[in-house]
Amino acid sequence: MHLKNQFLFISTLLLIATACKDKHTESAEVAAVENKQTNMKEKSTESGKETILCFGNSLTAGYGLEESSAWPALLQNRLDSLGYDYTVINAGLSGETSSGGLNRLDWILRDEPSIFILELGANDMLRGLNVESSFNNLDRILEKLRNTYPKTEIVIAGMMSPPNMGKTYEEKFNAIYPELASKYNAALIPFFLEGVAGIDSLNLPDGKHPNEDGQQLVLENVWSYLKPILRKD
Repeated sequence: MHLKNQFLFISTLLLIATACKDKHTESAEVAAVENKQTNMKEKSTESGKETILCFGNSLTAGYGLEESSAWPALLQNRLDSLGYDYTVINAGLSGETSSGGLNRLDWILRDEPSIFILELGANDMLRGLNVESSFNNLDRILEKLRNTYPKTEIVIAGMMSPPNMGKTYEEKFNAIYPELASKYNAALIPFFLEGVAGIDSLNLPDGKHPNEDGQQLVLENVWSYLKPILRKD
């Protein structure tokens, strides 16, 4: 997969937000995510399993697909099949920016996750938001996580800016994820959509979001960096 095709894919994305939402719709979606997380956390507590919290945007939420086809659900299936005792919580919200993620973090962190997978920042880039602000938001998310739950393992899903954002922006944005991974001793997925971006057969008709086959490859990208930190009793 050539980076050029990946960049072309990213540069043609609308806001992963799936256009503009009114506040009522957005509030309803946030409430749905929170209710889902509560239900899954309760099941995890009852079963005694540790949790993997997937915190991201529509790429994590599984936009356009049944939730069972999104990579967090596929991850749950794999863990179950291999005998790992984890409950995977999909806390993805379509349209989420780093600022939005920071704003809902306190609710998300009501309970301690064993592993926290951070997949945010793509919408910031697509909106051309200030890179320093995006970095600071993600930094504050990870700082709060680390201060609240110092034992939680962190996996960061890296994204990449296309050249049409300008060389300076591109270099600054692409440096966000390695810098954060180094600062928080986190596992880094260099490019979350590696092998998926820019390939029509792996994306929905909108050309923007991974389809079921694409989700399988996203899972492999995540699994490569997640597996080394998993515990198996």
